[in-house]
Amino acid sequence: MLVVGDVMLDVVVRPLAPWALTSDTPARVRVGRGGSGANIAVALRAAGPSDLDVVFAGVAGDDAALQIVRDDLESAGVVAHLATVEGATGVVVSLVADTGQRAMMTARGVNAELDYAHVAAMLGPSLAHLHVSGYTLLDERTRPLAVRILAAASAIGATTSVDVCSVGPLRLGGVDPFSAAARTAQMLFANEEEALALSGTADVDSAIDRLGRHWTEVVVTRGASGALARRGGRTWRVPATGREVVDTTGAGDGATGTYLAHRLVGADVEVALERAMAAAARVVRTLGSGG
Repeated sequence: MLVVGDVMLDVVVRPLAPWALTSDTPARVRVGRGGSGANIAVALRAAGPSDLDVVFAGVAGDDAALQIVRDDLESAGVVAHLATVEGATGVVVSLVADTGQRAMMTARGVNAELDYAHVAAMLGPSLAHLHVSGYTLLDERTRPLAVRILAAASAIGATTSVDVCSVGPLRLGGVDPFSAAARTAQMLFANEEEALALSGTADVDSAIDRLGRHWTEVVVTRGASGALARRGGRTWRVPATGREVVDTTGAGDGATGTYLAHRLVGADVEVALERAMAAAARVVRTLGSGG
């Protein structure tokens, strides 16, 4: 199982007092491996069969962040297939509110320098599934790479999936370019806001119906409202589980990786969706991605 995405260092900050703009503000801070693709790979490893390798492929800078990310992935049992180029590894700073919602400030670093040859080394006959992070599709510099590796994976018989990742870049870069590239995948993952933007509809039921015309299987997460999945003209709904919310960072990624892990071993859609919601509930109880 191969996941392709951005190599990111997460700096997650939850202020414990009102901001002191010219002084110090007490806060809880977590620094570690981040990035949607890596989060999904870790969730896949945790929920997937032990006899299948989970590989995360990406590119990092020649700095200390590279080792932090590599060590974190490997400690989670993920094979870290990381290329290294001169420059800075991507960094995302997440500011977490009391509600657990967060705002992210992102520097993608060298992630746009990922090349096909590095990923192609993992596209062998043993590949069962390829997941491509939405950030790779949202960036016009790496979008052709995403399309190429999705086609290559399909050609060798692997199943494929993509997720949207972020509504801001989707709106900025345009829905049409993303959709055209993402439609080469079989499965689509999005949160509710992303699904509405991608489908051009005003409610989640219309959104998943429309998206289901273009992708074989669609999963839409809705935070405290649970999640929906659609396949073969049928829609499944499951509620969210758990009430404690410390930080929503990585919850959708945990749900995506867990859902994929169960579907890839033949679990029913509803069972996979229930397991995905349980995984998301575990993630939001901790600061950071929960991996």
